[in-house]
Amino acid sequence: TSIPQTYTHLQLRIITKSIGAGTDYYNYRFNADATSGNYRTHSLVGNGTSASAGTNPTGNTSAFIPHTIPGTNATNVFSGIIIDILDYTNTNKYKTIRSLGGYDANGSGEAVLASGVWLSTSAVTSLAIGGYNTDLSYTGNASYALYGIA
Repeated sequence: TSIPQTYTHLQLRIITKSIGAGTDYYNYRFNADATSGNYRTHSLVGNGTSASAGTNPTGNTSAFIPHTIPGTNATNVFSGIIIDILDYTNTNKYKTIRSLGGYDANGSGEAVLASGVWLSTSAVTSLAIGGYNTDLSYTGNASYALYGIA
């Protein structure tokens, strides 16, 4: 909460490991906005063998980053995620989000490039992060850093 309005862009860097079953997901909301249809997401996923794309064209109550956190099927594997929130203070346009994330599980893993939009012209003053389908469980070895980009 109370994100300073003195920068041009924001960058959130996450290093974490889920201990949930299977692959887990992050979602995020700006300014506690849970309005249905206010978030759109597109993604490209590669695993070294194949690639796929996904979209949420009708929107949702939060934005998500798919396939970036391995679950218990990949013990002791951490994920890195970088999320850029562009022009977060600009009240004349919707907010554009881009993210890059992935993990390597010693021979398997994924890399994900995602983009999104928050269909609001409000300045971003708060950011909430959680699990997409279920609550995320962590090992306690997580790092979150929010940077302001001038």
